[in-house]
Amino acid sequence: MQLTPAPGRYVRQAGALKNCGTWMKLWGGRPLIVGGETALKVAGAVLTQSLVESGLEPAGTLWYGGQCSAANIQRVARAARSQKADLLVGVGGGRALDTVKAAAAELNLPLVTVPTIAATCAAWTSVAVHYSDDGVFIALKPAVSPALVVVDTDIVAHAPVRLLSAGMGDTLAKWVELAATFTPEKRNAATEAAHTLARLTLDVLFRSGAAARRAALAGATTPALEEVIDAIILLSGSVSGYGGDACRTAAAHAIYSGLTVLPAVHRLYHGELVAFGVLAQLALEGKAATEVQDYLAFLAGAGLPITLAEIGLAGVSRSDLEKVAATSVEVEDMFNMPYPVTPPMVLDALYQADAWGKKWHEEEDRR
Repeated sequence: MQLTPAPGRYVRQAGALKNCGTWMKLWGGRPLIVGGETALKVAGAVLTQSLVESGLEPAGTLWYGGQCSAANIQRVARAARSQKADLLVGVGGGRALDTVKAAAAELNLPLVTVPTIAATCAAWTSVAVHYSDDGVFIALKPAVSPALVVVDTDIVAHAPVRLLSAGMGDTLAKWVELAATFTPEKRNAATEAAHTLARLTLDVLFRSGAAARRAALAGATTPALEEVIDAIILLSGSVSGYGGDACRTAAAHAIYSGLTVLPAVHRLYHGELVAFGVLAQLALEGKAATEVQDYLAFLAGAGLPITLAEIGLAGVSRSDLEKVAATSVEVEDMFNMPYPVTPPMVLDALYQADAWGKKWHEEEDRR
């Protein structure tokens, strides 16, 4: 067994960025800050000031490039070499953090992640999702496990609520996917820990998700929001760490990856597409309509898509969905399902998920 279950340290508190230099100097003295454009505007100045006040010499600030692609990973690596950085600091959302994690792996440098949104568990995990320059999924590859994760809840609370909802959609998949992949032959102490934590993430989302979303709409840091942030980053990341490749992901993420072949979905966030992938996986597993009602209610209540139209595929052709299905079954995540999955099975699941969502909306309109 070889696992990387957790970063070296996780700090989640209001105003955490003001003190981050104190923790970061344990791993380097010349950090290069790399992140998304919005994230750098929101957090860059406070982060840099904290580093300087702690005696560090920032090597500069760099936009990550917009996609976690080979070209952008190499661009970050070249910048770190040229600026003689001895520490990388990733700031922003999942694709920005994945880009920096991949560059840190190439350079063999320590890494600090500073998520400014709670949209995925990317800040925690030691893998990176690689895309083409135009946003089509390529592969999930090993990356650096962060030495430190710094979550400033004041910043996350003021991020667009849609991003928090996306994080809840991505996190919801942890239980659905682990429940499918946790087969007797994969059972051991680590995967059992992942299974238990996955169930806990579901419980946290169902009991605190609505209150956390209300807090985010108000820009307020509350216990419910903090609990959900921890579920999205800490618990969800731990599920990936303990589950490993065998139990990390399954059909929901494979279908997400398949959907990225259609340009119309590129306006959606990762977790929004994964949310629809959750419904498709439940359909793929042959779940009855009565078994998915809680999921439909939660997703719709969080503002997440439950129909093809809501992911930008209103009137989508059968041939386009066949492309999605064909791509999905070739994604490594799908191989974790406990039985072989074929393109016609995925196609039927996409239509079934859409039918469930449409019926749920119709019944809600009548209430």
